[in-house]
Amino acid sequence: PSRATAVAPTPVFCALMDLPLLRGDENPIEPHVAIASTPWPGTVAVWSSAADSGYSLNVQVDVPAIVGMTETSLPSAISSLWDRGSVLRVRVTSGALSAASPLDVLNGANVAVMGDGSPENWEVFQFSNANLVGPDTYEISMLLRGSAGTDAMMPVAWPIGSYFVVIDSMIPQATLAAAARGLVRYYRIGDASKGYSDTNVITLPLAFNGIGLRPYSVSHLTAVENLDDSVELSWIRRTRIDGDSWQSTEVPLGEEIELYEVRVELGSVVVRELQVPVSSWTYTAEMQAEDGVTLPFMISVAQVSQSFGNGPVESVTIV
Repeated sequence: PSRATAVAPTPVFCALMDLPLLRGDENPIEPHVAIASTPWPGTVAVWSSAADSGYSLNVQVDVPAIVGMTETSLPSAISSLWDRGSVLRVRVTSGALSAASPLDVLNGANVAVMGDGSPENWEVFQFSNANLVGPDTYEISMLLRGSAGTDAMMPVAWPIGSYFVVIDSMIPQATLAAAARGLVRYYRIGDASKGYSDTNVITLPLAFNGIGLRPYSVSHLTAVENLDDSVELSWIRRTRIDGDSWQSTEVPLGEEIELYEVRVELGSVVVRELQVPVSSWTYTAEMQAEDGVTLPFMISVAQVSQSFGNGPVESVTIV
């Protein structure tokens, strides 16, 4: 007679991710919870507390997420255009990846994130092709990079060993009060049936800033140098809310007011900083004389949110 081999319980893997709005109906400040474990214990609980004591149940997860690690590096690419050349190899812990037509991808299929495991450093991307090349190992290609404003988080290259998580309807969000945004809270994650004091429970002290509230970086930042030595800047605003419709002539603002922060930097020194309510600004020769700038200098622009603060900056160098 055969005898079943006992498998000792082990700590689960948990990624608590502070992500931008993907569908539009998520809570913008609550972290997404991706949990994986082999073997899967059945139900995994996330307990939370303001201190490392007095925990209460936050959320339960019944199905493991499709989580993996990259086995090849992935260089940066232009966002919102098909990356037809890059091929990313990932090994997943459970579940399976499947291909999707380009039209289905444009309609929201095969959304994934890649990052270093910290709460905020995640790039959202999508893939059309997924080919099984080994046990639990896939090569994915035909990519859409830097989605949902995460082009600002894209490094020169994601290294081998970066985390990979598929974002689907099985990825819940942990409850987080608005007053707790930006504050360190303690999270314990483990087998729900054994409680948060079990020896295999992991403890994560983390703070979440609510990336769903963060404005996108501006696009098409352009600087024109005039004969009178003034520099005219212009840019195009992007939105984090309802920006996919082609029916409107202008994307929704998505913020309480339209506001941008402009910085002029000479080397590592900020010589001028101001906020403007429109998507253009002129750096006159008189201002340059007041600031004592000499070529080259850099001008940066970031959209401002009243609830979040500055979004990622976009910069141009004047030479």
